[in-house]
Amino acid sequence: MAEDIGIDLGTANVLVSVTGKGVVLNEPSVVAIDTKTNKVLAVGKEAYEMVGRTPGNIKAIRPLKDGVISDFDVTEAMLNYFIKKLSVKGMVSKPKVMICAPTNITNIERKAIIEAAQKSVGGEVFLEEEPKVAAIGAGMDIFQPTGSMVIDIGGGTSDIAVVSLGDIVASKSLKLAGDVMNQDIVDYMKQTHNIIIGEHSAEKIKKSIGTAKADPNDIQELQVRGRDAVSGMPISVTINSGEIADAIHLSVQMIINAAKSVLETIPPELAADIIDRGVMLTGGGSMLKNIDVVISDALTVPVVVSEDPLENVAKGASSLLEHIDTTKKPQKKFSLFGRDK
Repeated sequence: MAEDIGIDLGTANVLVSVTGKGVVLNEPSVVAIDTKTNKVLAVGKEAYEMVGRTPGNIKAIRPLKDGVISDFDVTEAMLNYFIKKLSVKGMVSKPKVMICAPTNITNIERKAIIEAAQKSVGGEVFLEEEPKVAAIGAGMDIFQPTGSMVIDIGGGTSDIAVVSLGDIVASKSLKLAGDVMNQDIVDYMKQTHNIIIGEHSAEKIKKSIGTAKADPNDIQELQVRGRDAVSGMPISVTINSGEIADAIHLSVQMIINAAKSVLETIPPELAADIIDRGVMLTGGGSMLKNIDVVISDALTVPVVVSEDPLENVAKGASSLLEHIDTTKKPQKKFSLFGRDK
């Protein structure tokens, strides 16, 4: 028999969970292609290592942009590779698939995601909104008549939502998250230190010494290598965590502003619930040092980072599949709960 799967189709990473097994795959959303033959050379981790290091005829592609499919064929090839790797297809049945997407995508983008999943897996495909699924994966009980707020900071998008009675009351999706912060660091290094670095280096800097709020008593330093913007020669410079806080400050502030705008639109009863229950931070971006402190100070409510922020969406999708009504046919423009989007 086939095993039902939940897919977090992220801009930076694809995570797949199997019902009863948890998260079984976590790989970068990258595909390496030979442009002369259109042959797929590598997928996932192996392809990610090629980014910025390939010869002219090999192109490392990220087929997802801002949480949606930008290259359908490459996305299908990537999903095919991952599904084949997992061996979840059965001999006599096909798996049900729960796939997650940002809250503000169009019907055309929804259709593209569903078709890519159907072609790769072949079974029934259900589409759900990312922050709601992330909240479930983080252990929040969103089906009670109380308000819960989740901020999901991923690679391509930041999704903010207030959920009650199993559905989203108010939400906002920004095409601003980890990838934009990486670019902030690239720009800062060029403007301030006259050094040109790549996407990989920026990501490493963010993970090593990145912080949303510099602590004068805990300033960390890191040596960064790159290319001199003037001479073109290889150079190295030393930077500190305070500089990274300055580099990404504007992006962090935009996420905070979006969270404030969501809070301003909800009924006062739900606002009171959020004061009591706090805000749940999830997604890879929530692992940025002190981001919970900065958001809590700005919103004046408690903020908690979930235990497994990278896996919450995939886990939540798998959890929803366990309780899905199997007699209900999936529909391309309908959510799990049958409401027309």
